[in-house]
Amino acid sequence: MAALICGSLAFDTIMGFEGRFADQILPQQLHILNVSFLVPGLRRDFGGCAGNIAYALKLLGGDPRPMATLGSDGEAYLERLRTLGIRTDAVQLLSEVYTAQAMIMTDRDNNQITAFHPGAMALAHRNRVVAEDGVRVGIIAPDGREAMLEHAEQMAAAGIPFVFDPGQGLPMFDGDALRRFVGLASWVAVNDYEGQMLCERTGWSKAQISRQVRGLFVTLGAQGCEVWEQGQSQALAAAKPREVRDPTGCGDAWRGALLYGLERGWPLARCAELGNRLGALKVAHEGPQNYTLDFSVA
Repeated sequence: MAALICGSLAFDTIMGFEGRFADQILPQQLHILNVSFLVPGLRRDFGGCAGNIAYALKLLGGDPRPMATLGSDGEAYLERLRTLGIRTDAVQLLSEVYTAQAMIMTDRDNNQITAFHPGAMALAHRNRVVAEDGVRVGIIAPDGREAMLEHAEQMAAAGIPFVFDPGQGLPMFDGDALRRFVGLASWVAVNDYEGQMLCERTGWSKAQISRQVRGLFVTLGAQGCEVWEQGQSQALAAAKPREVRDPTGCGDAWRGALLYGLERGWPLARCAELGNRLGALKVAHEGPQNYTLDFSVA
């Protein structure tokens, strides 16, 4: 059993701001915003939604197949995936652009400010989804706009049930496009903020969305998640982390666990519970792909 993961591969530059953004940004001066943050902590990690989800799924014993694009500086990422035992036959290396880059700054309250350069991700539509033996489930994670639209259509045409996970890419789509995604998808996964935006743009409530798919998942961070099926909601409490060090990639870890459960035909609540546990494990580690599978410390 394998999972096709359409999404971004990126390098994450992660910076730690020891203060609070709210103390540095004056609401009454937003029209002339000019701020600078001293960030004593800085590191560079392998990231991107497809990479992070694939990492989580591989840790759990799944078979992730990322479909993504890397730039001229992406050979190190390609080698990392191979070292992890993750297939790379659907990952393209493009010489004319850089790999996508995310610059992420986190304050002491775990609020984040992110700047993102799409690079090779903007050309991800050059990849094409085709029916493959052994692929049981897929996910459309944040990627280039054209790629997300085309890969959703192609995945549906190939008969691959998939999760629509718009993430930070959701604002790129209007109501018509989002309604089309929901109509093609088997499941939808969003966080609370994205869920509100999805409802506003489609004109559908969460209950209505859940009646059009097999399940709607709404992650709530430290409050756990909601699982919606056929208009009914079930709240699942969060797993308690050992400590809270870095939220970067927690949502992707959650989705890797979701795919693991969906591959195996688990009930949706069981999939979500594993997602809560893996998210709690990840948040205790810095970086999106630097944790190991040890639930005894989560």
